[in-house]
Amino acid sequence: MQLKELNVVAIGGGHGLGRVLSTLSFLGNQLTGIVTTTDNGGSTGRLRKRSSSIAWGDLRNCLTQLVDEKSVGSQLFDFRFDGGDELGGHNLGNLILYGLGQIQSRPLESIKLVRRLLRVKTPVLPMSETPTDLMAFYPEGLCRVGEMSVDKMSMMPKSLMLAPLVKTLPSCIDAILNADLIILGPGSFLTSVMPPLLVRDISNALEQTNAHRVFIDNIVAEDSPAANLSLDEKLAWIEENIGSLPIDSAICHDFSITSERVDVCHHNLSSDTVSHYHSRDKLIAALNACISKASNSVKTNADAAKAS
Repeated sequence: MQLKELNVVAIGGGHGLGRVLSTLSFLGNQLTGIVTTTDNGGSTGRLRKRSSSIAWGDLRNCLTQLVDEKSVGSQLFDFRFDGGDELGGHNLGNLILYGLGQIQSRPLESIKLVRRLLRVKTPVLPMSETPTDLMAFYPEGLCRVGEMSVDKMSMMPKSLMLAPLVKTLPSCIDAILNADLIILGPGSFLTSVMPPLLVRDISNALEQTNAHRVFIDNIVAEDSPAANLSLDEKLAWIEENIGSLPIDSAICHDFSITSERVDVCHHNLSSDTVSHYHSRDKLIAALNACISKASNSVKTNADAAKAS
């Protein structure tokens, strides 16, 4: 079985999810992106301070990654104002989504309108339509609220939670339950990969789905305390925080990485032009190899069960 035959759900945030969606854009509506919406930095953070809203930045990035970067729509939504005035540093796409969010009844309606404008076939969904922030708890009673604060800490938190607790969309649950393949990462472990897993509806659906669940590791160490964790330490941390482990296998660029908990597929993923970017062709090849390996394992186990 190959990628082109599958229903795929990719979950995460930042540039990592955008890269995965761009790579798999040939799947059209067989692909669904579920996007982290807890960012509180940069243009997005300034808009969230103005009035309560979900974080639009990662959603905007994912949408523009699904269209031709030379198109007028992509250039429009990626345009960033310079200068030191009120517009300085703001991204035009963020402003458009924020403005639509003020006049539409739901964030999802705003996203659907932008998808029509940009002619994006792939559903791109927020992890929740309700604004929420990341809250991290550290040893000695320390607590930090907001992605920016969490990223600046020099130590791993004991736990993460969302404040307030939020629900996901029914369409997110349906996509996960009907998927053949679910992809987590790459990206910042604490602030891109983890927030959607903290939404209880999403973690429950990930536990119930029959899809093969793959974690894509970063090519280079991220700038956070999670960089010091081994793969198994990351998996244990996820399980401790959400009560389950929604990962069956991992794709790793570093051939020295091993795991006692999941199957590891090693593959050179680095782009020939930008070494810390995942190559689209190599990522597709790695996913196909991982799917094939998982399918063969299932077949072997089934044959063994019949023989016994």
